[in-house]
Amino acid sequence: MIDKLPHEKGFHVSWDQLHRDARALSWRLDGKGPIEGSWKAIVAITRGGLVPAAIVARELNIRVIDTISVKGYNHQTQHPPMVIKAPQDDLMGDGEGILVVDDLVDSGRTLELVRHLYPKAHFATVYAKPRGRVQVDTFITEVSQDTWIFFPWDMALQYVQPFRGTE
Repeated sequence: MIDKLPHEKGFHVSWDQLHRDARALSWRLDGKGPIEGSWKAIVAITRGGLVPAAIVARELNIRVIDTISVKGYNHQTQHPPMVIKAPQDDLMGDGEGILVVDDLVDSGRTLELVRHLYPKAHFATVYAKPRGRVQVDTFITEVSQDTWIFFPWDMALQYVQPFRGTE
């Protein structure tokens, strides 16, 4: 068998699919917050967590939203994650009552970093890969470690060669 390039074993996520999956994540999180079933705030891990966090915030009626910016990728290349923008200190504390949302956990290094900063937060992602699953409290869909997820903000419509060739 021929090895595939990362983009050839791809999981393509449309805007509609992402919306459905983020709503499903909301259903899993509903009533699970530590404050009478609610959450104090959502913190989106930027950039990928922005869209899912907005959908979850709407579905769960959470009005306080902040971000933590963690850079751990340069295009399709991973490097050690680093925080380049932290959420409000007075909001976060140790993370108690905070719902941290991201689009995907891959290696788990980003969530491991954020979990170290906010150990009592609840970590939720829409998609999860096996290596990073241990860092996530709640997720919707698991894909294999060697699958590359193409999110709708990364794609444009264009012709794609058939998997088995042209005939």
